[in-house]
Amino acid sequence: MLKYVEISNDIRNKIIDGIYLPNEKLPYEKDICDEYNSSKMTVKKALDILVAEGLLVKRRGSGTFVKDINPKERDNLIASTQFRGLSSFYANHKVESIILTYKVINPDKNISKKLLVNEEDFVYQIIRVRSVDGVYAVIEEMYMPIQIIPGLKKKHLYGSIYEYIERILKLKIQSAHRTITVKKATDYEIKHLNVKENDPLGIIEQVAYLDNGQAFEYSIVTHRCEEFKVNTVVFR
Repeated sequence: MLKYVEISNDIRNKIIDGIYLPNEKLPYEKDICDEYNSSKMTVKKALDILVAEGLLVKRRGSGTFVKDINPKERDNLIASTQFRGLSSFYANHKVESIILTYKVINPDKNISKKLLVNEEDFVYQIIRVRSVDGVYAVIEEMYMPIQIIPGLKKKHLYGSIYEYIERILKLKIQSAHRTITVKKATDYEIKHLNVKENDPLGIIEQVAYLDNGQAFEYSIVTHRCEEFKVNTVVFR
């Protein structure tokens, strides 16, 4: 796992566990660097993640503070940060993958439009079921251009693909455009998510971008309804 993700996960857990309380000032960045044996840039990236999630606030000239929000709102904010990826989001849990499809294809018209590639180009098609602590959680259907994400092997699919992109390929994931809908479970979801007929499911359709503006992923992620919720943090 990337060091700054590891640090952000640990500080997030300290906020959840009440080690850092609302309105409490975090240690100075230099002290955090010493605690995690990391550079100032790494710690800054870790804190920036938590600021973007709405858990921390930086006050110019004063330092970084835990945001003054109630526990329910805090938990909602944490639950809404799934763009970090399932492996990172559930870093302290056992996350496993079942690979249903892994192949290289020519994209159809819809996929090529989403990824801004030609229909003659090649993309990975990846479909996997992911479980958390032995419970099926999501079905991920992903398409990624080979020329942007080279060298992706089947072995990488059992862990975090985002970690491969950032740690191995040294690419920076920046943003995603999402469409969120719901639907009833079909035979396919009944089989692979262990849900009942017509159970509600949450669908997140996403195009994700690198910091250079390139679209690197088009995905459709199907969530079981028990834990599916969407919350946003709005900045002015």
